[in-house]
Amino acid sequence: MPGLLRGVARTAVIAGTATHVSNNVSRRQANRWASKEQQQAPQQYEEAPQQYQAPPPPEAPPAPDMDAKLAQLKDLAALRDAGVLTGAEFEQQKNKILSS
Repeated sequence: MPGLLRGVARTAVIAGTATHVSNNVSRRQANRWASKEQQQAPQQYEEAPQQYQAPPPPEAPPAPDMDAKLAQLKDLAALRDAGVLTGAEFEQQKNKILSS
């Protein structure tokens, strides 16, 4: 029985020592990684505005030319009055012109 207790005690001491050493190594590595990340983080944020710029705003569409639309509507009215277009065709074409 004393040999069994000695073996269990030895195993417990070895396991405890291994756990302690492993925890120390893990803590040191975590500290190193954290310090490297802190050093790199300001550099990344400083470079970001230079690398990534917002695209320029799209150009505004040209203003609709009301004079051209009025001329087209007058031409359509003349065709309707001449009997070339029906009332429904006139309304359809008028809506096309006004919606563009």
